[in-house]
Amino acid sequence: MKTLSSMLLLLLGAAMASAVQAGPREDLLDRYAKDARANDPGFTSFSATRGQELHLARHTTGKPDTPSCSQCHGDKPRNAGRTPTGKSIEPMAVSATPTRYTDAAKVEKWFRRNCNEVLGRACTPAEKGDWLAYMISQ
Repeated sequence: MKTLSSMLLLLLGAAMASAVQAGPREDLLDRYAKDARANDPGFTSFSATRGQELHLARHTTGKPDTPSCSQCHGDKPRNAGRTPTGKSIEPMAVSATPTRYTDAAKVEKWFRRNCNEVLGRACTPAEKGDWLAYMISQ
């Protein structure tokens, strides 16, 4: 009985510890929030709605063949996308591709590349957080 009680306490402790630990997506959002507050002291939180608007909006400041995120990634993040050259892109939604946004360096690489192509500039921390909040909510 004592061994069973000890095992249950260990399992409970491990479960509680994992519930407290933030995951890689939350770490990214925390970093973007800190950066967003540094850029704008009035920043309060990310918005999946603003992220969706950014994803769907057509921009004229980037490359002509990529006027929006949805040009390659599609209007529905749970569906696969396609590059201009025809290469398939896995769905962007976390519900469809659970490993998405777990590697901070990879996320930053794609934000750097895609923001420059679509917007003609780097995304702001608020834009990154909003867009990521949208993809996590899908």
